[in-house]
Amino acid sequence: MKNVHLLAGPALALMVTAVALAHPHLRKTIIVKLPEGGDVTISYATEPSNESHTAKAAAGSFLHAGARITLSAELKDGAVFLAAGEYTIGALKNGDSDYTMALYPGRIRLSDTADMAKIIKLESVFSRDMCKAHHMLVDIAPGHGKLEGKTVLTLHFGSLYLAGALY
Repeated sequence: MKNVHLLAGPALALMVTAVALAHPHLRKTIIVKLPEGGDVTISYATEPSNESHTAKAAAGSFLHAGARITLSAELKDGAVFLAAGEYTIGALKNGDSDYTMALYPGRIRLSDTADMAKIIKLESVFSRDMCKAHHMLVDIAPGHGKLEGKTVLTLHFGSLYLAGALY
């Protein structure tokens, strides 16, 4: 019987390791070379899509999961000017079914409250018609629909899909 207790600890550690390895959260870096010159770098971790968090957030909240975008050159889309540098990627919750893609200059920790005066709103398209992303996906893509002809930043989180024009 004493031998059974000696095996219980290593067996439990092995089970926990197996579960952790079966469901990794990946750190991703995406580098896009823009046709006009300059690079856009996105860095993030594939966080689980916890839509209950977004549902509980108050209207007017800046929601983010720590994803960052770094611009090597300035970008301009209409009245929106983005200086070269690093920004935190997020979304402004306008209502239960309305979000706007937004950037926050520099890094902001999850525990910090965003200074709403610093938020940069991008021309955005929000949809719940895409398939579900079980983990957060962030990318740069050509725009379509009202963002046709623009380069957009995309954020897919659960059933929430958001595209925001960079230029």
